[in-house]
Amino acid sequence: MTVLGTRAADRESLDAALSRPDQRLVICLCAAWCDTCEEFKVTFAHLARSDPDASYIWIDIEDDSELVGDIDIENFPTIAVYRAGVPVFFGVTLPQESVVARTLAALASRTAPVEVHAVIAGLPEALRARSR
Repeated sequence: MTVLGTRAADRESLDAALSRPDQRLVICLCAAWCDTCEEFKVTFAHLARSDPDASYIWIDIEDDSELVGDIDIENFPTIAVYRAGVPVFFGVTLPQESVVARTLAALASRTAPVEVHAVIAGLPEALRARSR
């Protein structure tokens, strides 16, 4: 699977991904000005290609500020993982493929929600509304 974004060209694929009831979403929150984020894009894309059961979405916190509001992202990259629209992980990760892959593998079957800011909890629904 390729990494989806919020651009118009991805809207149909994004809507399809967000409509699957058991969908696992991996969302990366980054910024274009961040050198680490730019380097991490390659890693994130590789992870997406090797994990066809999940949808990987890239959100630029400045370009997509209407989605994330004024959430204070402490460091980059920050990822959020959802199972059926429920947040199961939210946090900063090292931008190393092996570290992120281990984290995602550990979360693959997790369904217990984690407590997150309401904006982060509502991100899948906000993306769905925006893609329509």
